Amino acid sequence: MIRNIWAVGRNYRDHAKEMGAAVPTKPMIFLKAGSTATVSRDVPLFTGSKDIHHEVEIALRFGSTPDANGKLLFDGAAVALDLTARDLQAEAKKGGLPWTLAKSFRHSCPISAMVAISNQVPHFKFELEVNGEKRQKGDTNDMIFDFETLRLYVQENFPVEPGDLLLTGTPEGVASLKAGDKVAAWFESSANHKVRMEWIFR
Repeated sequence: MIRNIWAVGRNYRDHAKEMGAAVPTKPMIFLKAGSTATVSRDVPLFTGSKDIHHEVEIALRFGSTPDANGKLLFDGAAVALDLTARDLQAEAKKGGLPWTLAKSFRHSCPISAMVAISNQVPHFKFELEVNGEKRQKGDTNDMIFDFETLRLYVQENFPVEPGDLLLTGTPEGVASLKAGDKVAAWFESSANHKVRMEWIFR
């Protein structure tokens, strides 16, 4: 069971630009409930929003093994979607309110199976397509804050538990989903991992 999903906002410059937002100077972390994660290939769209956006990300899992300083190391990686109710998020931002409803609704974190990774997290290239059309393409070399910076920052500031996930940010190209859309996402790593996941949205 996943307790917490620690998510990083605006970790790719071009995504911050497309959102009309400033590039952060330190990691911008928000929380999705662990119960939002789903491995189902059939994903119901949240009916409380009229504008659900896809955001493809590399998800890393905190393991139970600590480093020399007692900070947990990552032990798994997956491709995930940080689904966002963009209309609700915009409304919350305008009012200076929390984003919880926009980010943590039911089924808002579709995720693939995990692949095991060693203490050294590899480099990833990843993509997302909707109905056969490429929408997003990412390279973790382009992240503003790298995996190690995020690993340490999150654990210095939050009560991270083994099994928690870290969503490491999305590249540009986020866009709306509608019922009937077929979405595919995949990654390849420098350690020869290959993962592909497909979803149908209802």
